[in-house]
Amino acid sequence: MASSVPFCRSALIVLAALVLSACSPRQMVMHGLADELASQGSAPEDDLDLAREASAYHLKLSESVLRSQSDHAGLATAVAAGFTQYAYAFVAFDADRLDATDAKAAQRLRERAARLYRRARDHALTALDHTYPNLRRQLADPASPLRLKAADVPLAYWAAAAWGGQISLSKDDPDTVADLPLAARLARLAWDANPSFGDGDMASLMGSFEAARPGGSRAQAEKYFDDAIRLAHGTSAGAFVAKAEGIALPAGDKAAFTDLLGQALAVKDAPGSPKMLANEVMRRRARWLLDTADDLF
Repeated sequence: MASSVPFCRSALIVLAALVLSACSPRQMVMHGLADELASQGSAPEDDLDLAREASAYHLKLSESVLRSQSDHAGLATAVAAGFTQYAYAFVAFDADRLDATDAKAAQRLRERAARLYRRARDHALTALDHTYPNLRRQLADPASPLRLKAADVPLAYWAAAAWGGQISLSKDDPDTVADLPLAARLARLAWDANPSFGDGDMASLMGSFEAARPGGSRAQAEKYFDDAIRLAHGTSAGAFVAKAEGIALPAGDKAAFTDLLGQALAVKDAPGSPKMLANEVMRRRARWLLDTADDLF
């Protein structure tokens, strides 16, 4: 009987500890779930329709978990990437295809895509704020000595990409458009920390910002796009599409436009490539751009 006293005392101490930290077991479970959801975001997939059907549920679940794990950089990156890709591949692209037949419906879709981009941006910026407090204020201050760690580049990339997407669809909203220098600076900071990120994805984003920037350099934008193509080593359809839309289309160069899109369509995916889904999205866009080329030039 006496030997049970220390045991009871220990049990009470353990029970008290659990009561005092009642959220710890749940937090451990949620953190594990966050890890799993973050890893699923990078799984290879080549069926675009299946990806679209599965995306909404996966994004909502991931977003729900992220709200209780807002400092989980991996999940925040996956959620920001997911909303950005969904907005671009499915919502904004549907709007582009509807323009010729139903301009009002196309505009409604663009407004929805802009909201999804903003959602992606906000999740990414919230996560970045844990490491870089008051990030937006620092981005707005040219004198701020802000520097990004290489580990934070994926999160910053998707924050800047989503921000740029939102701005591109919000030309009638001066407050949103006024954020272009902040988004561009965030992209620049990510570029400075890791210019080869994403095998050319970072370079392509820099090209898009340079092409969109008032007073931007066409030559510099083209250099970024060429860097993206070089860094991708022929594995990224998006690098060719980005240059076609960012350089050849504004220049009215139909021959270069069609050639670049043809190169995008020629990209073949290695088995299990993480770029499978993104490449299928961009090949689909390339086909549509080629079909509508006569209307664009």
